[in-house]
Amino acid sequence: MFSSDGLINVSDKKQKSNIRLTAVREECDDIQPYPEPHTGREINLQKVMRSSSSELLIDQQQELRRRKLLELVAPKKKKAPKRTCRQRIWFYTTSIVALTAVSAGSSLLFLVPLYVDPAISTLVADFVETPVTCTTTRREDHSGIFNCTWSSCREGCTSDMYKCTHIYVSYSNYTTLMTSNNNRFDDVSPSQTMNGSDEAVLLVNIKGCGYPPEVNCGQFTATYGIEGTEFPCHYSRENSTVVLTHYDRDEQVEIIINYFAVPFIVTIVSSVVLCIMHYDCQCSGRQSRRRRPRFENAR
Repeated sequence: MFSSDGLINVSDKKQKSNIRLTAVREECDDIQPYPEPHTGREINLQKVMRSSSSELLIDQQQELRRRKLLELVAPKKKKAPKRTCRQRIWFYTTSIVALTAVSAGSSLLFLVPLYVDPAISTLVADFVETPVTCTTTRREDHSGIFNCTWSSCREGCTSDMYKCTHIYVSYSNYTTLMTSNNNRFDDVSPSQTMNGSDEAVLLVNIKGCGYPPEVNCGQFTATYGIEGTEFPCHYSRENSTVVLTHYDRDEQVEIIINYFAVPFIVTIVSSVVLCIMHYDCQCSGRQSRRRRPRFENAR
């Protein structure tokens, strides 16, 4: 049934297929065998690591998206406008005036008890301006807080006294003047008689206390605390038992002006300036309440 040519073609095809199979086998022999498959645990670990890394990447991406959304939604910060020259002058003027008001007001808390109060008390005591002759009659040194209710001189007006010195003097009732050349006392009216007054207390000032260097109690006691010492003094017309070694009415008035009037005026003026600069201090008049006319009355 088949021709010889057909058999030859079939045999040729078989040979070609065999040659191809041998070539494929040789190629397979050259290829290295596959590694052994991993166990189940290793495969699970690899899956977990891959899933965790992917989750981290997703979280990071979500965080970045969230930040970008917040930046887009959030209102943009406006840049602070630059101050003009007028605004700067206004600011610095306000600061200086406020600092002046506070400084002047707080200074009164210290100046009034230390300087103003003694000056006012000295003027109220009404000491004689012309000095008279005083003679130290006796000196007493005491110790103990109950024995030292007062002192002729002490340094510091707020601390408790445990040691004190009482100096008593007697003064004449005629006017004397001390010459600046030889420190002698010359009688202004020699016709007048010397009549000694009652014993008086000698004080360094109206309060009997002070602070260095204005008050030096050691020098004061050494100068006036010796019995029989004569020196010019000023007695009080209001209380004749009080005597001072120095009195100048103009000096006391100057202390009141410098330490009270000036700071007080500065405080008031600076406060008014601040009020005018930042508040409406004008007094607004009350509006008169008028009764509205009714329609019944208008008819």
